[in-house]
Amino acid sequence: MRIVHFGHSCLLVDTGTARLLFDPGTWSTGFEEVTGLDAVLVTHHHPDHLDTGRLPDLLANNPGAQLYSAEELEGATPARPGDVLAIAGASVHVVDAPHEQIHPTVEVPVNVGYLVDHGAFYHPGDSLTVPEQKVDVLAAPAAAPWMKLSDATAFVAAVAPRVAVPIHEAILARTDLYYRVLAGTSPEGTEFLVLPRGESVEL
Repeated sequence: MRIVHFGHSCLLVDTGTARLLFDPGTWSTGFEEVTGLDAVLVTHHHPDHLDTGRLPDLLANNPGAQLYSAEELEGATPARPGDVLAIAGASVHVVDAPHEQIHPTVEVPVNVGYLVDHGAFYHPGDSLTVPEQKVDVLAAPAAAPWMKLSDATAFVAAVAPRVAVPIHEAILARTDLYYRVLAGTSPEGTEFLVLPRGESVEL
């Protein structure tokens, strides 16, 4: 599996048979130049996870890509919890992963997680829901208005993946402290790996 991080929550995952792009949002850059996609998967409709301004060009450059979304979105196939999506030889299980609470008065959108190939990769969106399956590579939220740093470390510990890749970091002015704490508190057997933006990494 190869993964490219385009910043914040946008990741390109190449399983060897399928090229999957997750959460192309407003705080991510470079994803609009990607071609050869089989699917674009949106966890929820906050702008930092879904840039509706750049989405049409992305899809135009990838005519073979199917768009998936938990909520209604023009041209998208619904992705409902419990669904198993068959995409170019890959299996993507849609996980019931509700958006974490920001504040009791703030409404949050429908959020789902995507579990690829029976746990080879998991993207939770804005959720700290721990999937039932064992996870190999976890996209781990590093910072958000809906969690403390201790919540982030507890999530990584609960999932206990082989590799934890930090996402949702664009909200931070400096990532150093957060990454140092996350790396230092990762459970035994978990590698905390910061991906260089825009570079393909074999995992």
